[in-house]
Amino acid sequence: MLHNHIELPEKLPLYTQKEMVAFPFMLFPLYINEAELATFREAENHENYIALAFERQEAIDGLAPAGRCEIGTLCKVNQITKTGDGRFKVSLEGVTRLQILNTERDGTVTFAHCEIVREFVEKNMVSEALVQSLNALLKIALSHGKPLPDDVMKMIDYIDNPARLSDLVALYVNLPVADLQELLETVDPLERLKKVYVHLTNEVQRMQIKNEVAGEVTKRVGKNQKEYILREQMKHIQEELGDEDPRTSDMNELRKKIEEAGLPEDVKKVADKELKRLERINQASPEYNVSRTYLDYLAGMPWNICTPDSLDIVRAEEILNEDHYNLKKVKERILEFLAVRSLMDNMKGPVLCFVGPPGVGKTSLGKSIARALGRKFVRISLGGVRDEAEIRGHRRTYIGALPGRIIKELFRCGANNPVFMLDEIDKLGNDFRGDPASALLEVLDPEQNFSFNDHYLDVAFDLSKVMFITTANQLDPIPGPLKDRMEVIRLAGYSSEEKLQIARNFIIRREVEENGLKDRELEFCDEALQKIISDYTREAGVRNLQRTVGSICRKVAKEITQNKTPRTLITPEIVAELLGHKKFHNEVAAENDRVGVATGMAWTETGGDILFVEVTSMPGKAELILTGSLGDVMKESARAALSYIEAHSEEFGIKPEAFENRTIHIHVPSGAIPKDGPSAGITMVTALVSLLTNKPARRNVAMTGEITLTGRVLAIGGLKEKVLAAHRAGVRTIVAPERNRDDLEDIPDNVRNELQFTFVSEASEALEAAL
Repeated sequence: MLHNHIELPEKLPLYTQKEMVAFPFMLFPLYINEAELATFREAENHENYIALAFERQEAIDGLAPAGRCEIGTLCKVNQITKTGDGRFKVSLEGVTRLQILNTERDGTVTFAHCEIVREFVEKNMVSEALVQSLNALLKIALSHGKPLPDDVMKMIDYIDNPARLSDLVALYVNLPVADLQELLETVDPLERLKKVYVHLTNEVQRMQIKNEVAGEVTKRVGKNQKEYILREQMKHIQEELGDEDPRTSDMNELRKKIEEAGLPEDVKKVADKELKRLERINQASPEYNVSRTYLDYLAGMPWNICTPDSLDIVRAEEILNEDHYNLKKVKERILEFLAVRSLMDNMKGPVLCFVGPPGVGKTSLGKSIARALGRKFVRISLGGVRDEAEIRGHRRTYIGALPGRIIKELFRCGANNPVFMLDEIDKLGNDFRGDPASALLEVLDPEQNFSFNDHYLDVAFDLSKVMFITTANQLDPIPGPLKDRMEVIRLAGYSSEEKLQIARNFIIRREVEENGLKDRELEFCDEALQKIISDYTREAGVRNLQRTVGSICRKVAKEITQNKTPRTLITPEIVAELLGHKKFHNEVAAENDRVGVATGMAWTETGGDILFVEVTSMPGKAELILTGSLGDVMKESARAALSYIEAHSEEFGIKPEAFENRTIHIHVPSGAIPKDGPSAGITMVTALVSLLTNKPARRNVAMTGEITLTGRVLAIGGLKEKVLAAHRAGVRTIVAPERNRDDLEDIPDNVRNELQFTFVSEASEALEAAL
């Protein structure tokens, strides 16, 4: 019989708890608060003894009722210390089992009348066999699971008491507290030994299966699975320490981001499904980053985020005038958009196409429009783009897949209604990777782009609120279906007077600041600017004008650093001194009228230009020679002009022998530059008649128009560009088709007032003005 030497006091302080079950000979700590401290202090008056009982939360199979258990443990209080968090740590040692008879309350302390549970151990063959079997089974369990310290192992080998051994093994086996209390209440040591043996057998079987499975898995998995196991172990350790798992934190943050993104219902379902899939993917797998990036794009897209439009039309007009001179049609179109937008909220964004030569302000105009509307500005350049995926994105089945540039830029700007500029749309290409121009058909169609489907997102995104602006130097390379979706606005170029105003109001101020002369008083007189425009730059736009003004500013800055007297006023003489000899000459004013030479006008990508058609005749077989890099259409115009003159030679006073045994040679100078188009027909007729009648053509008369075999003059395109080029070259009279009379409205007033216009329907009318 055990513990016969212990004399219990009449009553003991009683402490009940719900987290653990104490066994005899067990050393363990308890953490209590200040209100519970009185119970353990009372143990000092009872030989440091205290009764510890387990309290069941729920009944077990109707056999064990909920509440305090009748069988507890007599414990000895060894030490009480205060911890840093204000609680108390009590070190206890289990002594023996107790049966709690009744309890009484004295203030804050509960006392129990108890008696020791007497355990009788009768050694026989059954008990010895159970002890040996349990020892062997315990060693097997230790080989599969967590080992015990060496001193504990030696102690187990020497224990032959079934009661002691069963209690010790019960603490090793990871059992629920309800099962531990059942073992504590099993008074018969042999019966308790059998129960512990059953529990330990189950534990050994579980460990063996676990180790077998782990061994099989270890053989099959590679490095990724090993990392996964380590991460899971780290996660378990972090949970035990109270630290939050980084992946869990990442998932929670991503889930919160998706909830706050305001996704449409169908997109929300896709995002939730992908998030659940992401939680099951190993973090080291390449698929994890693909799925994570996709969710970042879904949650980061501006589904419902739009910037409010500034509907103050007066302020918008002021902003457009601050940034750009003239361009009345463009400004009027933007103000119309604002007016309609102020009357209806769900207006679809227009698609504008600015067509014009380089340097006329197409790209910078987009920025001004965004500023006037109070919207964000996004620009992408389409020059040289040949891959359809640049527009529609890649499918996520490909490694390194990303959205198209449309979706990517909207993701970056964070709003679904920016001013979106597609620059150089006429320079799109196509090859085996697809046709980007065809991919733009959906993007630039307000009737379709409310559900634009990017291959990467694979969900519909509304582009109808975006204001798309495209730019091009030429309209012809743009495919017809794409051109049909855009509202074309032509920017023809600037006259000399407009360039003067632009330089005075915009360019000089910017170049002075950018070249470090902001604090200096540097002015350009109008005569100096006129000299720069006429002698050093000849273009439709103002890009070279800006470079030339910047060059003068840099030269002035250099003189300042060399301690020379700083210049404050730039005159024509200083322009000639700083820039050297002039680069362009007035071809018309510098030449005299000649026989067989007529002045024509041409349209180019960079605006307009003038050209001269020279004709000569020489003895030889009757043939027509054409030189000057002429295209097929221009060659046909030359043959048609010659046929028309031969058919009407009597009207012009040309003798028939002028065509017999004579070779006629037509040449257009600047032979290295390809030329084509039908609009030089009237110029060729004039040059041929001038040669054959020996009448000089007026050099300061420039003409344009397509000729027919019957002598009719047909309409042409690009009249404004051609007239501006002729004006720059010093032409004073313009001969143009009658059908182009209405285009006169597009020409600036100052240019129109300085020129004389003659509109003709027949070639004979043009000859009267030119010869």
